[in-house]
Amino acid sequence: MEPIGVGIIGGSTSGWASVGHIPALAASPAFELRAVSTSRPHSAQAAAARYGVPGFHDHRDLIAHPGVDLVVVSVKVSEHLALITAALDAGKMVYSEWPLGNGLAEAQRLADHAAKAGVRTVVGLQGRYAPEVRLARDLVRDGYVGRVLGTTMVGSGMVWGGEVAHHGQAYWLDEANGATPLTSPTLHAVDPLHVVLGEFESVTANLVNGRRRATVTEDGSTVPVTVADQVALIGTLAGGAAASVFYRGGASRAGNFRWEINGTEGDLVVRAESGNMQVSNLTLAGGRGSDRTVAPIEVPESYRADVPAELAGTPAAGVARLYGEFARDLADGTRNAPDFAHALRRHQLIAAVERASATGTTQTPA
Repeated sequence: MEPIGVGIIGGSTSGWASVGHIPALAASPAFELRAVSTSRPHSAQAAAARYGVPGFHDHRDLIAHPGVDLVVVSVKVSEHLALITAALDAGKMVYSEWPLGNGLAEAQRLADHAAKAGVRTVVGLQGRYAPEVRLARDLVRDGYVGRVLGTTMVGSGMVWGGEVAHHGQAYWLDEANGATPLTSPTLHAVDPLHVVLGEFESVTANLVNGRRRATVTEDGSTVPVTVADQVALIGTLAGGAAASVFYRGGASRAGNFRWEINGTEGDLVVRAESGNMQVSNLTLAGGRGSDRTVAPIEVPESYRADVPAELAGTPAAGVARLYGEFARDLADGTRNAPDFAHALRRHQLIAAVERASATGTTQTPA
């Protein structure tokens, strides 16, 4: 079967696409990189030379390329609406990095547009495919912890701390740009929580702007911080389990990711060195019955064999698994990979969290 041709908007020689998408595509028999675009001629030329495909500095040329079937949008979320709309208008499939849009209204527009166009889509919520997450899901399903009573997740956003390296990174600190501790690392982690334990049926929240300014280390200046860098959610999951999620900006000396699942018969713990769990190497531990502590749980090779060995332990591993799921969907006519409709539900949860924090009342995600 002819591989699916892929064009990456934001396909420079540095940045997320270079370490996430490019290696995943190179290892996939189902997809083939056909073109890249960047915002400047010199970076487009550099990308074309490195990747051996046409390089454009205008996204419209990439979208129009006859060999491109799937357009990957790997740029700032504030640019998603225009770029994704152009790709959908051209009838191309779209892989959008998460978040889908800058706010619920944009996500709704894009999901509606994709549905009306009848175009297949995928959104970059790859954390659900980590071997440790899938094993935890199976253990919970098979009764390892008994009836789930509650879950607690604590993580760090890694950025959104007290400083940024240069003025370009100040983008993250402005609420208006849509890339916040809530929309990005928190939801990247909450999506796997939902896969394992079910959706939030109700949620209360407290979003706090703890840091009001941040230092730009390249020149020592300071810039305002308008994002909520402290994110606290408490809610009830489908099935009645209690859930607590706390994400902070920056990093913590006490650890940057811990997710605990507690049940009537046992406990599971997922850990990572980074709060960006979707690109981190995870560990899984558990204990049940008469165990007094948790102990490491070895993940069977069958959970890891779905990506080549050279991708294991790299940020591209989760992306490769998501591409693999999407390829199976296209071949089988299924819809298991998270698509724009799924992304819209996650944006509806974000909106419920924001309402809960603003009003001090419990909210039900739409």
